[in-house]
Amino acid sequence: MRYGYWLPIFGGWLRNVEDEGMPSTFEYAKNVIQQGEQLGFDTTLIAELYLNDIKGPEHDSLEAWTTAAGLAAVTETTEIMAAVRPNFHNPAITAKMASNIDHISGGRFTLNVVSAWWEEEAKQYGGAFTAHDERYDRTDEFLEIVKGLWAEENETYSYKGQFYEIEDTHLHPKPVQKPNPKLYAGGESPRGKQTIVDHCDAYVMHGGTVEEVKTKIDDMKRRREEAGKPPFQSFGMAAYVICRDTEQEAYDELNRITQVKESSAYAGYQDFTNKSQLEQQVKLLDYSVSNRGLRPELIGTPDQIADRILEFEEAGVDLLLLQCSPQLEEMERFSKQVMTLVEERRINKKELQT
Repeated sequence: MRYGYWLPIFGGWLRNVEDEGMPSTFEYAKNVIQQGEQLGFDTTLIAELYLNDIKGPEHDSLEAWTTAAGLAAVTETTEIMAAVRPNFHNPAITAKMASNIDHISGGRFTLNVVSAWWEEEAKQYGGAFTAHDERYDRTDEFLEIVKGLWAEENETYSYKGQFYEIEDTHLHPKPVQKPNPKLYAGGESPRGKQTIVDHCDAYVMHGGTVEEVKTKIDDMKRRREEAGKPPFQSFGMAAYVICRDTEQEAYDELNRITQVKESSAYAGYQDFTNKSQLEQQVKLLDYSVSNRGLRPELIGTPDQIADRILEFEEAGVDLLLLQCSPQLEEMERFSKQVMTLVEERRINKKELQT
């Protein structure tokens, strides 16, 4: 299991808690990622939204790609995974920017490809927003161009499609990573899964139960094999962690953060549930934290959470993308109290099996 976390670019993860003590500033983000390296975390995911989806559109939030470039220069080991949404980006310029950040980071930059879901944000920021399947048609072309420009054997690259056209385009230097920076993506619709199988290297999921996640992983493995593609390099999952000394303390915290309050923090709820094709119904309580993070139930004592993580590991998850609040304090608690337990129990289990 690799451990990652969502970078807190929105001022926190709790839609029902106004101030989590996690300011939407570059300085706080830099502190989190540098401390995360010391604590043993491997990856950070930087969401790309131009409006604040957690605290409400009128609140501050950081832009993903400039933040990624800045953090690439002040870190040493963290995989920096920036989300990219084709409806807001020119693919050739995106390929150039990604290659440059890959060089800044020394080969640690990866992408999380997202085909967008928030119509109001697209209106405000001039992004193309079309029917669900057409958004994936655009993503297919976008990724073909990006990977074509990155390919070492292509001195120049041309493409003419429905959405994009480029001619004899030079991209130098190529990325550090060969054949390309890893492309993560998540999707639950049949059309979205097809794009991921065809173009991406790893699959990431919203939070789910062990059974839900195992079903998704087995399905994507089968689709990839049927397509004649090599196995996915990674299966990641979002999860919100509440670790406390006692189970009662953990569930008291859960009750506190899920007391739904009417506010602009829920501005994107209708678009998220109605303009995406989700496999599980999302209720307001699920939406209290981001990315269905409560469904994995990483809630309880360190022992309970460690056992749960090993269940997800057995189901095929090899990357946890965690959210917690307040971020720094809870990342430290998780590192010191949970990570070591997971390793100890994995070793003990292997010894028992032999």
